[in-house]
Amino acid sequence: MTIGKDLRNAVQTPGSWTTAYTDGTSDEPQTVEEAREGRTLRQLADRGAPEGDVDAIRDVLQERTGGANPTTLFLLAHNGEIVVREEFVGPRHGPEVFEHGPLPVLVPLLRHRGKMLRYLVVETSRDGADVCLEIAGQRDGTTSERVEGRTDSLPKVQAGGWSQPRWQRHSEEIWKHTQSEVAEVVERLTREASPAFIALAGDVRARQLLRDQLSPESAKLVVEVDANTRADGSDDSALREAIEHALDDVFAREMSGAIDATQAEGGRLRAEGVDAVVAALQQAQVSQLFLDARMIAAPSDDDVATLGALDAEPWVAADGAAFEAATEIARQPVAEALARAAVLTDAHVRICEDEPEADDAVREERDARPPFALLRW
Repeated sequence: MTIGKDLRNAVQTPGSWTTAYTDGTSDEPQTVEEAREGRTLRQLADRGAPEGDVDAIRDVLQERTGGANPTTLFLLAHNGEIVVREEFVGPRHGPEVFEHGPLPVLVPLLRHRGKMLRYLVVETSRDGADVCLEIAGQRDGTTSERVEGRTDSLPKVQAGGWSQPRWQRHSEEIWKHTQSEVAEVVERLTREASPAFIALAGDVRARQLLRDQLSPESAKLVVEVDANTRADGSDDSALREAIEHALDDVFAREMSGAIDATQAEGGRLRAEGVDAVVAALQQAQVSQLFLDARMIAAPSDDDVATLGALDAEPWVAADGAAFEAATEIARQPVAEALARAAVLTDAHVRICEDEPEADDAVREERDARPPFALLRW
């Protein structure tokens, strides 16, 4: 994942930081959203957030945009200004967080950002196409292009006559030319953005013609959806459902591949357990850090295990450890302290989610699994 400069500075620099992770706007009645806003602001004040930070967060919460889907807000305030503001489509991944302290709360944001894959959505028809580069969890596409094809062809089904085959061939050539233009856009965006997959919907014949003109590399990325979303009166529910399934498949493959990498060569590049992972992070040796979602606790939980967060390298320390060039800023829950050190040493943080495969399945009762890491060497 990409960590912005503002966030990196925030987790590196001790100071006065206020974190709010809560539900964003939705299609709920305004009275419900106002009640939630009031509760959020009271909890922040109870946690010791300064008035300036609370006011800045209030301004964001009052920007009600509505929408059919729920959203989630992550806000980080410092000295009365919003330093990090992220809004994600979909429900929260875990409990709300309202905290004020010397360091921001990081894991809820990383949990969302870890699923921000880019993908292409292509909705094509015989007279053109809409191509959009989207990011999972984001409301708007980063790039959207429309291809307008020629409209001087006749429908393929015509009354009989000696000229009908000629008009069919003419129409087919125009459709091929249109899909060639669409393919050029798809290939360019694929080169530039490296999407995880290409969701393809639209007219059946247009989809066939487009696939025929894609490169083998791009064709392998296509997830075809049997729905003509450009037809009058159509909806995109089948397309959106296919995209969700494709995202789940990509996440599962990526996680499985990363975990397999930690077990290669007899586990030589794997560190497991808090002590081993702390030692690897202190050497900037971690390439990917894996945290069980059940490790994620509210920062105010008095019973959660903690580690020392340091103001300089090596950034994290176990109990009783001392370093000449670094001082402990605060005690943080284990997941937070490890994630902070990972961010500051350019390691990728992966949250191992623990959701049942079936909607009606019972969630397994177990303790959190220990953290582990894929090492650079």
